[in-house]
Amino acid sequence: MEALNFYRIARQRNPHFSIQAYVRTLCDLQGVQFYPYLSRQFSIALDVYLQILANVDSLVHQAISRSDPIWRLKHACPACTYTLKGEVPLKFSLLYTMDGNDSLKRVLKKLDSDNNNDNAPPRSAELPSTQVVRGDRYLSREYVDQFLADSPADMMADEDEDNPCAGRWKNMRDEKTRKMWGVFDESGIFMSACRHGFSLLIADMVQSGEQSKYPLAVVSKLLDTFGKDLGGGYDVGCRFKTTLSRSSLGRRAHDLNHTSLVGAFHGHAHRRLCQLDHLTTYVDGLGLEDLEGCERIFSKSNALAASVRYASIFHRRQAIANYFQHNDDFEVYANLTTFLYNNYKQALNVLHDAHTTLPKLMAELGVTDENVFDAWLAEERSYLMSLTQEPEHETLHMEYWQRLVNLSGSRKDLDAASMAWAVSTPRTVQFGAHDVTSTTRNETARRHAIENYDKDLKVVQELEVKLGITRRWVPDDQEWRDAGRLVANRKLQRALDNLEGLVVARIFELSKMNRAGTGYKLRKHIGKALQVRSAAIRTALDRYNTAARAVSPPRATLSWEDVVEYAFVADFDLLRDARQDVSHRPWATPTGRHTMDTYFKMRRASEEILRLNVEIRRMATYLRDEEVYLTECQRQLQSMHPALAHQVGVYLNIRARFTSYHLRRLHEMSALPGFTGLIAPGESVEEGPGAAASAAAVCIPAKLIPVGPTMMEEGEDEVLQDLEEEEIADADGEEDSRVLEAILQVAGDA
Repeated sequence: MEALNFYRIARQRNPHFSIQAYVRTLCDLQGVQFYPYLSRQFSIALDVYLQILANVDSLVHQAISRSDPIWRLKHACPACTYTLKGEVPLKFSLLYTMDGNDSLKRVLKKLDSDNNNDNAPPRSAELPSTQVVRGDRYLSREYVDQFLADSPADMMADEDEDNPCAGRWKNMRDEKTRKMWGVFDESGIFMSACRHGFSLLIADMVQSGEQSKYPLAVVSKLLDTFGKDLGGGYDVGCRFKTTLSRSSLGRRAHDLNHTSLVGAFHGHAHRRLCQLDHLTTYVDGLGLEDLEGCERIFSKSNALAASVRYASIFHRRQAIANYFQHNDDFEVYANLTTFLYNNYKQALNVLHDAHTTLPKLMAELGVTDENVFDAWLAEERSYLMSLTQEPEHETLHMEYWQRLVNLSGSRKDLDAASMAWAVSTPRTVQFGAHDVTSTTRNETARRHAIENYDKDLKVVQELEVKLGITRRWVPDDQEWRDAGRLVANRKLQRALDNLEGLVVARIFELSKMNRAGTGYKLRKHIGKALQVRSAAIRTALDRYNTAARAVSPPRATLSWEDVVEYAFVADFDLLRDARQDVSHRPWATPTGRHTMDTYFKMRRASEEILRLNVEIRRMATYLRDEEVYLTECQRQLQSMHPALAHQVGVYLNIRARFTSYHLRRLHEMSALPGFTGLIAPGESVEEGPGAAASAAAVCIPAKLIPVGPTMMEEGEDEVLQDLEEEEIADADGEEDSRVLEAILQVAGDA
């Protein structure tokens, strides 16, 4: 048992630690040879042991009145869910983040008959198993597939009038992952976590990419559990908001005031117009939360990839569920007060810096009222909205201008072909094969020039009828010059789009380059890609600068340093306007944008302190109530069922071991200059059965209650008596045999 328990814990600390390595270690310690069957036997014993632990955990929860199937989810995070009476209401009752991860894939063991059939969906060769992973952390495939009909093309389509980021996100398109379907059964996991890092829900992505049914299933479960005022961060939250509103959950999500947000890390790849509505910096009530907790979780959980790649369905789920349970109890909970402490210090530092620098920046801009920054943000939003679609009349004028240019070129080609006719005199004429070939070639070229001219002329005439133009434009006309300027600006914008796309890819590759767990070969591959990307960026930059100098008036060019230092690709959006110059508007200048960012970051820091004051007191109250409740449960069970009381003590110690550290951290927070909260415990609003603030009332699970004596049937007592007599006779016979053996041994020695 100790060996099994040691491996269980060691594997959670180091997921790379395999069963075979551990069994080999035991063989070395015991001085015996290793055989492969020993690993299999140990795996079976480990499954039995983990099942026993799960059963014991279930019995403990029944004894302390916490047998609700979603008890863990409802009380996953003390700082998020342990609501107190009289606390300040928050705009978001729960902030969570969700995302998909394709590292924890599992290879599909296909039937041999399916190996040569590429059209049919692959079938698994694994035998059905009755083993299941208990708990409410994992969403079943059946639950997720309820939302398959709500996975429309709008989440993957390039055209979406309601979404400024349409066409920019490709990770959810099935064709991007279709090739993996024949290799992997589960192509990864989709999970959600609260802002402090506690795992909430997990769903397997089965033979598909990151389809919308997975976030829809997560949102549905969270709405059922936590109710209204939820805020969910997602790397494509802008697109998902549209999908959610059009799904069967749309009405309920609207009634419960669910808000879709975009994480700060992924924000640099979103359009500026999208950022103004979804990015964490500009969302009231969000505080300093970046909504990128899943990225940090995945950076650690990726270590599980090797151990689950070839596992069975059950063992993969078992490994993932046990890992996140251990991570929640011994990592996230252990560092919870450290999270609160660091965020409080960060918020105080942001406020201190903002109070120092913001007045200077405002003086430099000549601004006296901070409310002007909201007006600037609204003005920027209106400006960007005007750029979402090109006016139709401008499009037609540019098309007409381009056709006139093509017609002019066709006319020049026709004139050149006409001038190519050879002039011969009786003195110079020759009737050789060379003259015939040259004449034929010139005739063909002239015929082609006439056809091209007629085709371009017909298009020009059609546009003149459509636009109501009575006199054809010429280069000296004002209309010609205006349309030419619009065409030049369009070329500038397309050059800017190409440059922006390359910079986005560069930023993502740089972030992947330094990500924990990235292998050597992948880093070398990314390094080579960055070299190519940098050369492509320089070429795109040269094209942009050429187009910028060609417009009238010429636009400012960009340097290599300007491009590589862009923190947000949204900065490109301010260069897009071809109809008005916004470079001198306050919110478009570097100083104005820095001032706006400083102001909104200061607002978010104030909101963060407000939320932290609520969460800190929740934590202090939880520490007191949970220990009091479980200690009383253990005391009551001590006389009723000592073994169960011991297991309640083990359950209590899982988190109680960190109580002294948390109390010390709370005291350190109260000593911070500028601390405005309370560390004195409050009173929980939850007082139902099993709640930490309720009166302890234990019960013995039915499985542990011994069955009482029953009326014996006639003759049954005689049978029992005969059996007892036979057992006594057998015992006496064994004793006589041992005595006889001892006598013979003594006789032999003599």
